[in-house]
Amino acid sequence: MDVESEIRKRIQERGRITFAEFMELALFWPRGGYYTNPDNIGPRGDFYTAPSAHPTFGALLCVQVFQMWRLLDCPPTFWLVEMGAGDGLLCHDLVSYSVHLPQGFQDALRYLCLDRRVALLEDRRRVERLAAHGIPLRRIEGCFFSNELVDSFLVHRVTMTNGALKEVYLTLKDGKLVEVLDSPSTPALEERLASLGVSLTEGFSAEINLAMGPWMEETSSALKRGFLLTIDYGHPATELYSQRRRRGTLTCFHRHAQTDNPYVRIGRQDITAQVDFTSLIEEGRRRGLEPLGFNTQREFLHNLGLRELMARLPAMGLNQREVEANRLGMLDIVRPGGMGEFKVLAQGKGVGTPPLWGFGPAAAGAQHAAPLLEAVLEGLPVPLLTPRHMPLLEGRYPHLASFDLERLWPEQDHKFAR
Repeated sequence: MDVESEIRKRIQERGRITFAEFMELALFWPRGGYYTNPDNIGPRGDFYTAPSAHPTFGALLCVQVFQMWRLLDCPPTFWLVEMGAGDGLLCHDLVSYSVHLPQGFQDALRYLCLDRRVALLEDRRRVERLAAHGIPLRRIEGCFFSNELVDSFLVHRVTMTNGALKEVYLTLKDGKLVEVLDSPSTPALEERLASLGVSLTEGFSAEINLAMGPWMEETSSALKRGFLLTIDYGHPATELYSQRRRRGTLTCFHRHAQTDNPYVRIGRQDITAQVDFTSLIEEGRRRGLEPLGFNTQREFLHNLGLRELMARLPAMGLNQREVEANRLGMLDIVRPGGMGEFKVLAQGKGVGTPPLWGFGPAAAGAQHAAPLLEAVLEGLPVPLLTPRHMPLLEGRYPHLASFDLERLWPEQDHKFAR
């Protein structure tokens, strides 16, 4: 039975299902959900993420995590738990780069990959070694983080009609999936909007993510002391529920193109909704996680030294195509209108309110940049593209397809140059 057949079966048994349940099945049903197929993500799939664009993303995250380790007084074991780790590429890039950070950081680092899509982990034995043998589920010191995870959490769809909040349900009519409106399936939907001070106008449609509450609860319970870093696309509630988004933000992706209909290609296209960062902050506060910084991905990575690393590329002895390929990948992760507009939220538990490097003034060329960050950046190499990353240059300029990454790295996954 494919996923659409399972959806139809459940509707026939119950009469209707919420959009949230439809989304759960379409994305995660074990026998045909979108995320059960590893080919759906990456160069041959429907979308790619920042770690795929360039290893600098993982390298600069490593720099931020190094500071977090120092803020915890350099514990001998520092857990870095990636939630939604996918194929493990970010784990590989970050851990590989950690060898270049000073003061025994690499020896303290324990990296744990968590993902509902276990089959997607590209090199499971390597990831298991990096995660170590014991997996602590409670009271750890370190950092939990995610990249483009919360946007895939299940959402309820609502609309304001005749002065009342109604929820979108799915049913069958003449053999076709159709939407129907009825009273909300849970009072938590109206409570969320009320807590935000949001009043939807007539005809306004929106998505409400109730899954972030339990996720925050689990994360905070597992964290004795440390940080939570969330990277995703979205907005504060005042922007997310503004009139310019009165039709909602639900989006589907198929073959690197954005589509609008979640009821076609069920199980073969991604379904996401933009993140309500105001609710994420407040859900965290209720569970002892205090906000430490909120920024765009572009500002976050520049603050950590992206400009400085890019400036070194021309002097590294690479040919022009190699320079441009790496430069294009680095620019892509901070591109205006693209990944550069993603948001980065840092929250902390039991750490006070320390200034984190990623949320301060740009390190490169700033007179008041943190002296330690400047010293760290001076000693760091520039990470370069490998065959595991997206060939963005070839995709944009097909005549450069002869650019041979394997020639550059015949014996290793990564090459670093100072």
